[in-house]
Amino acid sequence: MNTLVSLLNAAVLAGTPLLLATCGEILTEKSGSLNLGVEGMMYMGAIAGLAGAWYVEQWFGHGGLLAAVFAFVFAFLCGALGGLIYAILTVSLRANQNVTGLTLAIFGTGFGKFFGEVLGHKAGGYVTVNAETKAMYGRINFGKLSEIPVLGTLFFKYNWLVYFALAVAILLGWFLNRTRKGLSLRAVGESPGTADSAGISVTRYRYLAALGGGGLCGLGGMYMSMVDQKGIWVHDCISGYGWLAIALVIFATWNPLRAIYCSIIFGGLSVMYMYVPISGLPLPIYRMFPYIATIIVLIITSMMQIKEHAQPAGTGLNYFREER
Repeated sequence: MNTLVSLLNAAVLAGTPLLLATCGEILTEKSGSLNLGVEGMMYMGAIAGLAGAWYVEQWFGHGGLLAAVFAFVFAFLCGALGGLIYAILTVSLRANQNVTGLTLAIFGTGFGKFFGEVLGHKAGGYVTVNAETKAMYGRINFGKLSEIPVLGTLFFKYNWLVYFALAVAILLGWFLNRTRKGLSLRAVGESPGTADSAGISVTRYRYLAALGGGGLCGLGGMYMSMVDQKGIWVHDCISGYGWLAIALVIFATWNPLRAIYCSIIFGGLSVMYMYVPISGLPLPIYRMFPYIATIIVLIITSMMQIKEHAQPAGTGLNYFREER
């Protein structure tokens, strides 16, 4: 029982960056833009968040809350920059969405690793934040609530980014299904020509969705560098999570609320080898489970072909107003 509870707790922690990135990609795809550059934007957010916190420590001589705020803002803005690059190329210049997304993934990965190396040299070998800043990403103290058997571990032993990610998923689900602007965004993704005829600006909605989605991916990257890696820059800190997030969008059927439990499942698969050892199974094979699950999910989803759970009809297609 204790092993199961600990595994679920670890699954939530491991699934949080996936949830942020998945919500960002859902927002982008709902507008009709298929951005495959999630991995790159996560790398950009990872190094930007770490750099923001580190520079605050250098400027003010201490970290803490101010460093965490700067890390958050820098990560979001740098991820949004990746989204802006994508939007300029696909919305304004009408470049192929698939090629642009893959290029962004390569660019963002190189961006993160290059500036991580630069920052490491500037810091004297490797870059890390101080204990005061690291403490900002520790568990929130809920007092007696965290001591409740089972429930305390499952609900009250997480850092603030876990609760933030849950709030983002819930608010995004409400926005897309219950607000006028959210429904307009979905209309742009389903049929941009019809939305344009109704006076909805396809360009504006796709730009804003790309910026917001990129920012959330950047925050997912910041989680990897500031929480998973304890504020120390590691070149391969994202390690394929961006590609998992793209698969999770399909697994969650483009629904932010479903993305919550889907991210927990994939998070559990990624850490299960530490809690449930399988005798005779090589560790590298065990650690492939999330990616094997990704392949299975894609196969099953493509076979089901449920219309209401399908990708928005206009996703991946550039909109030419002259051809309306």
